[in-house]
Amino acid sequence: MEPQSTSTLAPNILIVDDTPANLKLLASMLKERGYKPRAVSSGERAIEAARLMPPDLILLDVAMPGMDGFEVCERLKADADLKDIPILFLSALTDTMVKVKAFRVGGDDYITKPFRLEEVEARVRTQLELHRQRKELRASYEQLRRLEVLRDNLTHMVVHDMRSLLMAITWPLELAINSEEKHVGYIQQALAATAKLNEMMLLLIDVSRLESGSMPVHKSECELNQLAQAVIDGLVPMAANCQLTLSSTKAVRVECDTALVRRILENLVNNALKFTPSGGVVEVSLACANGAARITVRDSGCGVPPEYFEKVFEKFGQVQGEAQQLGTGLGLAFCKLAVTAHGGTIGVESELGQGSTFWFTLPNARSCEMSRLTLPGGATSPDVSEECSPAC
Repeated sequence: MEPQSTSTLAPNILIVDDTPANLKLLASMLKERGYKPRAVSSGERAIEAARLMPPDLILLDVAMPGMDGFEVCERLKADADLKDIPILFLSALTDTMVKVKAFRVGGDDYITKPFRLEEVEARVRTQLELHRQRKELRASYEQLRRLEVLRDNLTHMVVHDMRSLLMAITWPLELAINSEEKHVGYIQQALAATAKLNEMMLLLIDVSRLESGSMPVHKSECELNQLAQAVIDGLVPMAANCQLTLSSTKAVRVECDTALVRRILENLVNNALKFTPSGGVVEVSLACANGAARITVRDSGCGVPPEYFEKVFEKFGQVQGEAQQLGTGLGLAFCKLAVTAHGGTIGVESELGQGSTFWFTLPNARSCEMSRLTLPGGATSPDVSEECSPAC
C-alpha cells in the first residue's frame, strides 16, 4: 500500500531501538512500503538525528539503556522545532500504567511487542495522515489570523477615510447654513466629498464582487483610442498643471466590458496625476501585439520602489514614499481584479525619482493604421482609417 505523505517526497521515519534485529526488520518493512527509514540504537543518537534532519514520524522503543524512550519523548516535545513530530511507542511492556505514562509524556500511539508488521504499517499510515491534517489545520488557522488582522486594519482605514469625507461634507454645509449669504462654494465642496464617499463605497462593493466572481463582465467591441481620449477629456480639470497626452500609431479595438475598462484607465490616470509634480507629463499610450492590446500610463512622479511592485495592487496596499503614500488602495486592487476578469495582466515598471509606468493588457485585440492629430491641451487623438487589420 502506498504511504500517505505531506509532500511529494517519501515520509522520513526515524526508528529508535537498542535491538539490531528490530531495527533491521522495521527498516526493511518501511522501505518496502515506500517510506524512507533511518535507524539509531540509542536515545542520545535519536535526539541528534532528529535535530539534524527532523523526521515526519518517530518509532520509539521504551526500554533502552541510558536514556529511555520516555525521556527521549519529553526532550523532543520540549524542543519547539521538534514538538509536533508524531511519536509511536514500541514496547514489550503491557502494564496499563506504562501505556498511560507513554501518552502523558507526549506519545501519539503505543504498540506492544512482539508486533505485527501490518499493524505497525497501518498505525504509521494513520499517524502520518493525522499529522498532515494537523499541519493543514494550523496553516489554515494562521491564514485566518492573518486575514482577521488584515480585516481589522482595513476596517479602521475605511472608517478613518469615511469619517474624513463626512467631515468634508458636514463642515462646508454648516458654514453655508450659518452664513448670512449663500455660499455656493461650500455646497460644491460638500457635493465633491459626497461623490468621493460614494465612489469609495462602490469600489468596496465592486472589489468584493470581483473577488467572489459574482460581478458580470459584459463584453462588446470597443475602440480603445476613443475610450482613452474620453477618459483624458474627463480628467483635464485635474491636469491643470501637467501635460496629459494620448499616444498611439494605430487604432486598437478589443472585445471588453467598456465600463470596466474605462474605470481601470481612469484609476490609473488619476493615480498618475496625483503623484506627478507641477509641470510634469502623464502619457497614455496604446499598442497591439500578438493579439493583445497593451495600455500604458506613464508619469514623471517620484516612482515606486521595486519591492512594492506587487503590494500596490493589493487591497489597501499603500506604500510609504519619501513625501507621500504611493498607491490608491482600493483603486489599484480594483484594476487588477477587473483586468484579470478580462483574461489580461497588469503590472508596473518604475525607477525612484524617474516616474512610473503602469500597464495592462487585454486579449483578442486588432488594430488599424491611423494618423495622429494634436488636440487642445497637448493631447493627441487618432484619425482612424476604415481598413482594419486582423488580430495582431
